Amino acid sequence: MGLMRILVTGGAGFIGSHVVDALVQRGDRVRVLDNLQPQVHRGKKPGYLNPKAEYLFEDLLNQAVLPRAIEGMEAVVHLAALVGVGQSMYEITRYMEGNTLATARFLEFLVQHQHPLKKLVVASSMSIYGEGLYRCAKHGETAPSTRDPARLAQHGWEVPCPHCGKEMEPIATSEEKRLQPTSVYATSKRDQEELCLTVGQAYGIPSVALRFFNVYGPRQALSNPYTGACAIFSSRLRNGKPPVLYEDGHQTRDFIHVSDIAQAVLLALDNPKMAGQALNVGTGRAVSIREVAEALAQAYGVQIAPTIADRFRAGDIRHCFSDIRRISAFGFRPRVPLQEGLKDLVRWGAAAEAEDLFETAERELAQRRLLGD
Repeated sequence: MGLMRILVTGGAGFIGSHVVDALVQRGDRVRVLDNLQPQVHRGKKPGYLNPKAEYLFEDLLNQAVLPRAIEGMEAVVHLAALVGVGQSMYEITRYMEGNTLATARFLEFLVQHQHPLKKLVVASSMSIYGEGLYRCAKHGETAPSTRDPARLAQHGWEVPCPHCGKEMEPIATSEEKRLQPTSVYATSKRDQEELCLTVGQAYGIPSVALRFFNVYGPRQALSNPYTGACAIFSSRLRNGKPPVLYEDGHQTRDFIHVSDIAQAVLLALDNPKMAGQALNVGTGRAVSIREVAEALAQAYGVQIAPTIADRFRAGDIRHCFSDIRRISAFGFRPRVPLQEGLKDLVRWGAAAEAEDLFETAERELAQRRLLGD
């Protein structure tokens, strides 16, 4: 697909700004629609905004701005979303409005006005899987349900086989796994994915959902205590405090550098064969939360060991990392090794604003009985 006129919703944010840079660099004309979410941007326009893009600092829920936002655009990269697993569990309406309702209204505007689009790419999330896939030595591959709170209360962190009760081995999670959102945020991301794919199929809009795994890198909001683990850990370390690890710190995730995410978005825009699909975007490598916290401390040059909380948050999963064979068949290759990517984050984080609000966020969870001992 040739160079295009592309609307990027959420294009002033962490992931969005990197996507905008990549699009501008290759010659696309880019318009950004972003409400500069106060929790992320703290009342300021970020200094990294690409001057070659056009910006509309409005909310996607504002129907009046949509004609201006979409006018002349040939493709949409829909990244706008409220992000925060724990916070979503008590700000339920705000998350469903900001993610599900905003997406529904945007799609309704597109179809009512019969706006022709060559491609719609929507950011989905690994959170919609819930627990990842596992293998029992006796009973084979299984997709377990949410962990039993009674077992968690006894610090039984690992996932038992539903048939024999023995501990299972986590394996790469493929797109075929059934979706089991365990938070309001995850539910809203599933909604965004399914709305875009369903409407796209019905109205002939080639649409792709990219299920991002744990994204990290420069421009993460270090003062936002509801963002990703790498940013929260960075804020703690920058303020001389230990990262707090729930459970025992050995739960695993798949950490992917934001530049690799941008690569996947461009691939989805360009490849017509990806239309109608939901695709994992990760590295395929499981990394423990503890390993990440220790590597970040080393990269920041501080001797601060993480604190093992030995307690759990409602809705947390134990293991989930990506099977990327499907998107790899289209040419996707993650390029940034974790150690190099963390150094990249630290270079950014060493100078970025980093107010540590972790304890405030934790108190909110405890007050709402979302934090278990």
